[in-house]
Amino acid sequence: MQVDLREFRAAYLAEVDEHLSAINALLLAVERTSQAGKPSPRDLRELMRLLHTIKGLSGMVGIEPVVTIAHRMETVLRRADTAGGLVGDRSLEALIEGARAIEARVRSVEKNEPVAEPAAATLAALDLEDLPAQQPSPPDVALDPEIAAKLTASEREQLTQGAAEGHHALRIDFAPAPAKAERGQTITSVRERLAAMGEIVRVLPIARPAAAGTPGGLVFVVILLTEVSEQDIAQAVSLPLEDIRELVAARRLPTAPLPEPELEPEGETIEPQRPGILRVEVARIDDTIEKLSGLIVTRSRLSRAVAKLREAGVNTRELESIMADNARQLRDLRGAILRVRMVPIAAVLDRLPLVIRGLGRTTGKQVRLVIDGAGAELDKIVAERIFPALVHLLRNAVDHGIEIAAERTRLGKPEQATITVTASSRDNRQIELRIADDGRGVDRDRVAAKAGRDVPHDDATLLELLCRPGLSTRDAVDTTSGRGVGMDIVHKIVVDGLGGVLSLETQPGKGTTFVMRVPLTIAIVDAFALRCADERFVVPVPVVEEIIELDASRLVRGPRVRGRETRVFARRGEIVPVVDLARALGLPEVAAHAGQQALVVRRGHDEPVAFVIERVLGQQETVIRPLADPLVAVVGVSGSTDLGDGRATLVLDLLGLCAKLSRDTEHAA
Repeated sequence: MQVDLREFRAAYLAEVDEHLSAINALLLAVERTSQAGKPSPRDLRELMRLLHTIKGLSGMVGIEPVVTIAHRMETVLRRADTAGGLVGDRSLEALIEGARAIEARVRSVEKNEPVAEPAAATLAALDLEDLPAQQPSPPDVALDPEIAAKLTASEREQLTQGAAEGHHALRIDFAPAPAKAERGQTITSVRERLAAMGEIVRVLPIARPAAAGTPGGLVFVVILLTEVSEQDIAQAVSLPLEDIRELVAARRLPTAPLPEPELEPEGETIEPQRPGILRVEVARIDDTIEKLSGLIVTRSRLSRAVAKLREAGVNTRELESIMADNARQLRDLRGAILRVRMVPIAAVLDRLPLVIRGLGRTTGKQVRLVIDGAGAELDKIVAERIFPALVHLLRNAVDHGIEIAAERTRLGKPEQATITVTASSRDNRQIELRIADDGRGVDRDRVAAKAGRDVPHDDATLLELLCRPGLSTRDAVDTTSGRGVGMDIVHKIVVDGLGGVLSLETQPGKGTTFVMRVPLTIAIVDAFALRCADERFVVPVPVVEEIIELDASRLVRGPRVRGRETRVFARRGEIVPVVDLARALGLPEVAAHAGQQALVVRRGHDEPVAFVIERVLGQQETVIRPLADPLVAVVGVSGSTDLGDGRATLVLDLLGLCAKLSRDTEHAA
């Protein structure tokens, strides 16, 4: 039977992405431990397990370049594990570069592009033996030679380390038996309980002659590091105390090569059960939202039908009660689908330490990254879009904000700079990300000179200059900065793309903080339905700062823009320009009349703008479909939605219109 492996691509990408994220975090942990001169036996074994899984998955779907790189990385880790768990600097660099190479090829698979063969330099670096000059001495622990021969050097080192730190090094023997299984006492349950009370170093199945105590001819030996007493462990796992022995330092363990993995006996497993996780393609969730939109349209049609029956004198009380229940159930279903799309912000933030490490090595600056995710969640699509903005802000902080070590010492600062990334949910609609550094702050004079403008006296004006396309305070281009695209991209992602808010706080000599506030989701949002030029539109609620009733007596003439008069009015001490939304969209203008309303919006800390409309029709949750086709992309329109009557309704991008109006004003000036 011919099997099309392409159907496994989504599952492959999800699995490998998860493992790569864990690998990057572990490599950074190994680097920190190695710099302290300590081995990392547990982390090395976990890295080998993750790479072995990636190798197997890649081989299954025919991604041979990934198989090759993962195999070479396994070899490096196996050498380090055999040597006692210490990793040399060159080997660590090669492992990090190997992880990047795997990730690049996985991205090629995701984009349906050809997967490049591994670079010769990458493979050569992984072939170099880089063992530390001083290896840890073999530990002195009392173990039977049969057990000792099955432990790796890093496991022996792990035992010694644990004992030196004051932990009990215990050997627990468990012999499976039918009577025990009937009571629910299996190696799986015993292992899970022991793992909750300490650190399992190894589980070894040992063959024994069948007897009363070993009816299955098998004993599982669990080597455990713990702070719990033997008596408490015996009670927790329902084992006699004589089956639990403390390993007392007595002699050196014989050096043994890394053994092959033991085969698990049939009918038993030594792996704990994992919680059920179902990986689903985002496209399927999107399809579910589309089906939900159809239900909403049907409910709206049913509501109109019920209204007609009521007008005809039919008693519709029971039917209206059913309709109310149905509306509540649809709201709950919509919320449940939205939660499926949500991912922890940690999935984004956990990728940043490796970015900082690379920037630090490139610039030669010492930088410490502190992350506080606070358990916040956001839509997967928003998470993917916000990551490049975070990378740009970190790059700017390291390259422009952080001083070199000598300068920081002269200023009385620690040689190692600190960048703090904090994520927090402001409400059930927005998430706030703060990127703060303790560097030199933004040089206002230099920014103004590069932009050809007056020196800004407030942070909002300074941010506006920084976000100008092509602006860079660097005189020369290097690998991290100087191209004038960083802050422009951040602004486009946060403000123009996600409809969020970007702000800046900076103090000379003390540091800079960028604040991004973005919606938790762009798939399902609360929105205002409004009427303008006899057409119906939708505007997301978070964009609107205020809805006001226009009073002609408060309007005064403003400056002319491209030959047209403008109007302004005063609102709580600030001047608000008034823009006819119909004119801004190129629609036939409607004569002004009493009772007109205006939507007041604001781009970050910029001045507010009031868009004149006929009236607001109401507020409701909407499913937004973005206009991805560039042939139909229009400034001021971000997508479409269905308000329940089967007609497509355009979703307006008032922030994009604000940007266009600002550019028009500048050009006119």
